[in-house]
Amino acid sequence: MTAAPRAACIIGWPVEHSRSPLIHNYWLKTYGIAGEYRREAVPPERFAAFAGSLVARGYVGANVTVPNKEAALGCSLPDEVASAVGAANTLWLDGGFLQSTNTDVEGFLNNLDACAPGWDRALGQDAGQNVVVVGAGGAARAVIYGLLTRDANRITVVNRTPDRAAALRARFGERVGIAPFEALDELLGEAALLVNTTTLGMAGHPELAVDVGRLPGHAVVADLVYVPLKTALLSAAQGRGLATADGLGMLLHQAVRGFALWFGRMPEVTAELRAVVEADLASSAA
Repeated sequence: MTAAPRAACIIGWPVEHSRSPLIHNYWLKTYGIAGEYRREAVPPERFAAFAGSLVARGYVGANVTVPNKEAALGCSLPDEVASAVGAANTLWLDGGFLQSTNTDVEGFLNNLDACAPGWDRALGQDAGQNVVVVGAGGAARAVIYGLLTRDANRITVVNRTPDRAAALRARFGERVGIAPFEALDELLGEAALLVNTTTLGMAGHPELAVDVGRLPGHAVVADLVYVPLKTALLSAAQGRGLATADGLGMLLHQAVRGFALWFGRMPEVTAELRAVVEADLASSAA
């Protein structure tokens, strides 16, 4: 007897911009799985009710994007990762209960592993190796948690609002330091990794003003922005011959576990899939 097609969705407000349906429906077609992945535009005040009615709506799970990631934590049973980050982006049903996790963590780490193999080799061994994280929002929380799981000894959060950076230190402990935005350039001399978690560099936003010439030759630069695909930060880093990891790679890798949970197959992030999403981004930009 053929199993009934499964459906999952992404819940957001707004949600029209999301490339998640393109990614998941590509995998469904590639692996010959009967199923569908849709967009669901749900305002924050309706999110809890919508999440609680996933089964009634025919869904086996969902992704959650802004501004509902913290609300998703509160209406589900979060795993250790989601609890530590303080936000959930992936929901699934297990034993009649709504479970949640945060796959931004593994998306960030797995993308770095693919783009710069061995990037974390010295983080836990050399106390002089610093990681500089720009921004103190939800994406920064996922990045910092991931870095701590890779034994980073020293992480410095640079943010324009000191209170938000201080909250990250309070959440994650003494390995996390904070610095004013004005100190960014001087921190780069000891940075093994620079991560931009802000919207700086995104289309329609100012660039991240940073002197990548101060970075050591072994440094890696990661930018979570994927519109445009190559930000000014990444272009400057590549111009210096530094290894880089872009936001599109993170987007693709964070989608993997959700697909496996909902559709029972661990998908691969391939060059062909990336090309499909790149073409869609280019078409939208045009």
